[in-house]
Amino acid sequence: MQPLIPLQLAHDESGVGILVRRGNRPIGYLLKETEPGILLTCEILEEWIVESLKLKIVEEALSKELSRTECQPQMPSVSVAICTHDRPQRLIRCLRSLEMIRDHHGIEILVVDNAPRDGATASAAAQFPSVRYVVEKCAGLDFARNRAWLEAKGDWITYLDDDVIVDKWWFEGLQEAWKENQDASAFTGLVMPLELGSRAQILFERRDGFRRGFDKRRYGASLPGNPLYPCGAGIFGAGCNMAFRRDVLRELGGFDDALDTGASLPGGGDLDMFYRVIRAGGVLVYEPSYMVFHEHRHSETDLQRQYFSWGLGFMAFVGKHLHGSVEDKDRFRSLARWWARDQLRQLKASLRSRHPLPPRMILAEISGGIMGILGQYRRSCKRIERIRDKVS
Repeated sequence: MQPLIPLQLAHDESGVGILVRRGNRPIGYLLKETEPGILLTCEILEEWIVESLKLKIVEEALSKELSRTECQPQMPSVSVAICTHDRPQRLIRCLRSLEMIRDHHGIEILVVDNAPRDGATASAAAQFPSVRYVVEKCAGLDFARNRAWLEAKGDWITYLDDDVIVDKWWFEGLQEAWKENQDASAFTGLVMPLELGSRAQILFERRDGFRRGFDKRRYGASLPGNPLYPCGAGIFGAGCNMAFRRDVLRELGGFDDALDTGASLPGGGDLDMFYRVIRAGGVLVYEPSYMVFHEHRHSETDLQRQYFSWGLGFMAFVGKHLHGSVEDKDRFRSLARWWARDQLRQLKASLRSRHPLPPRMILAEISGGIMGILGQYRRSCKRIERIRDKVS
């Protein structure tokens, strides 16, 4: 445990994001707006933390006291896959964050270069001799994800986006999740902001960003009180930090290539896989200590584009199963109705200045969702056939 230290804000800084840990474990997050240039004393910081997290601090302390230290089996072998497309500098930063973890734990690191336009990514990967570099010629994130599990040697494969860096104790968090849930098919982890340097990044975090909370969660066949489960797959985690047993991916036939195909359909592949894991009888576990830091969109234009892509990807996933799922067709129909009502509720709140996002962001997500539900998945299925023909 380290003591609090005063925090001096610069004259152009008007707030802070504070990640609170107990030991190595993340237990909470505070996003506070302040006066520019203020000195945040230890007393101020302590007051904020106690006010917001006193119950969580007590829970964690009791959990630590009551837990028993037992000899645990070694986690099976792990491969780390980074699927990337023409972003060599972000890739280098991500790989640097993995260097110490790789040396300590002996994990395999695999870079999948998705339809590269030049050799920049290959050159970036070559700076790390222990990294294995593979090219996937078919453009699309799920093509790259499938190439990764086909090439990987580990019993488990964990996927990272190239715009994240891993926490120092990221791998220990994955190990803890496995030791507590050795029957699990998949894990997801906490995603925190790498920086809060622009208004767009702050807006995104005010809406909770990629975070799914600081409590461990285990998802199985049912979730009492949630009639849409497991169709609302966004509750499970984020695709920029997820892990699967490789044999489970093989049994399920891998990711759906028609989702996450790039600009035309930039999402939905992770949601689809989470849903299929649960529907196949698997267990999915969310572990906060399995944590990464994500570089959020810097500009509001890019953030608006992201919300459009979220709506597009989510409703394309819904559309796929509305037409293909027998068991959950009614649930997906209800999910589509719930999503529309919830988006309208958020838009009304935003118009009254009672929502963290401006109306144009929510309208972008609604627009993407409308496009997604109106046949985007079927169009994407035809498009990937052309992609396969082009590279064959």
